[in-house]
Amino acid sequence: MHVPHAYLQPHPYRHPLPEAPVETTTRLRPIRTRHPVRTATAAACVVLGLGLIGGAATGAWLTSDSSADPAAHSAYTVGRSAWHSVPVDTLFPRTLNGDGAGPGGADRVWTRVGVAPDSGCTPALDPLLARTLGPVGCERMLRATYTDATSSSVTTVGVIFTEADTEAMRALSTRFTDQHLDRRTDLMPRTYPVKGTVAAGFGDRQRASWTVHVLTEVPVVVFAVSGFADGRTVTDPQPVAKAMAANATTAAAQAGLGHEAKGIADRIERGLRRTVTDLTEKRE
Repeated sequence: MHVPHAYLQPHPYRHPLPEAPVETTTRLRPIRTRHPVRTATAAACVVLGLGLIGGAATGAWLTSDSSADPAAHSAYTVGRSAWHSVPVDTLFPRTLNGDGAGPGGADRVWTRVGVAPDSGCTPALDPLLARTLGPVGCERMLRATYTDATSSSVTTVGVIFTEADTEAMRALSTRFTDQHLDRRTDLMPRTYPVKGTVAAGFGDRQRASWTVHVLTEVPVVVFAVSGFADGRTVTDPQPVAKAMAANATTAAAQAGLGHEAKGIADRIERGLRRTVTDLTEKRE
């Protein structure tokens, strides 16, 4: 995925700080795209050529393979490789419009302050969260950090591209829902602080509200974690569902940090879905 040259983004309230040069000049490293369909086809041809598959067994195997959903399989193939084929400004737009995303339906505008180099999941996730996501594997992780129009809040949003198939992603999604794993403070994602910006002091102790969403139509997990831009320590972080509740009284809730995390995560997720759908249709 190519990260374009930095430029100053117009801001409706104030001039935002430009993204740190080290971030905007980072190129996300491509890796060889895996092609499970080609691999399976090649293996089948070799086996058939050697005459090692009997007629009855071959017929049953081919029937089972052909009954798979081609659209779903293609979406997973395209989605898994999107981390290095989709431009960074498409995956993480420089500006996000959050119409009605704030408390009471207030509008929000978020500006990107930095994009992290692509990485594996181990350095960017707390150990327990990494183990919880272990069953689906980690192909690659991409992260970006945004600030709101007043530069009073900062939010890191991340996209984890997994190695899993549809069944494994559905199983993980069910587990998160049934066991309420997205509400556990020991499963909060980590932040991405950006030097020289309002997010420079955004560390683990500044995490105030978060969300983790396991997608099932593509092999992706989307998360976001928000905090105060002044670097204050938060002793009572809340998942977005609690922070957005009408009767929530914590500082994070009163500042709308639950809305910040959910609003940014939702828009990054929607954009990824649209992009994968478009690429899948073109491929077909």
